[in-house]
Amino acid sequence: MLELAILGLLHQSPMHGYELRKQLAQVLGGLRSISYGSLYPALKRLHAAGYVVTDEPDPRAPLPADAPALTGRRGKVVYTITAEGKERFHELVSQAGPEAYDDGGLFGVRLAFFRHTAADVRLRILEGRRRTVEQQREGLRASLARTRERLDRYTLELQRHGLESVDREVRWLAELIDQELTDSGQRRTDGPSSGDADPPPATTPPPPG
Repeated sequence: MLELAILGLLHQSPMHGYELRKQLAQVLGGLRSISYGSLYPALKRLHAAGYVVTDEPDPRAPLPADAPALTGRRGKVVYTITAEGKERFHELVSQAGPEAYDDGGLFGVRLAFFRHTAADVRLRILEGRRRTVEQQREGLRASLARTRERLDRYTLELQRHGLESVDREVRWLAELIDQELTDSGQRRTDGPSSGDADPPPATTPPPPG
């Protein structure tokens, strides 16, 4: 998840670590809290793999006003994605298997970079995520049906709240899928086909003059 998010952000523009951490927080939202202790080791691995390069600042240059307290006198190292890093990023966003949608956190990151993903891959990921969430919903319904009589009121409401959240996600995913199909000119498989259309009304011949 972190590799994809970092490469995706650097694909847009070079960044220093402080700005990259802020942008990651926006991409990941409430999914994860990214600390410098996890960010910089990830950047080091990407640098060792040749996916990013660094631009060391002039140590004599004054620090920017918004530099974090731990920056010290080294200033801000700017990270730039390489051609190999772009290839790796496009390889990651082209993956459409279960690893792209079974995990909600990774799915959220994939969604953030959907504009870099081919339309057919986007559709497969969305449909896979919907199947995954529908399976989760069925499991929650079955669990609630089995344990309803043994739960206290508060636990029951908590389970109902979880089920409602999953229901909302299923509806949201269905809307995204419909939009993808509309944008690509496709039609839903459960919708009416052209052969189901009503025939035009028969025209009555004019009376003989």
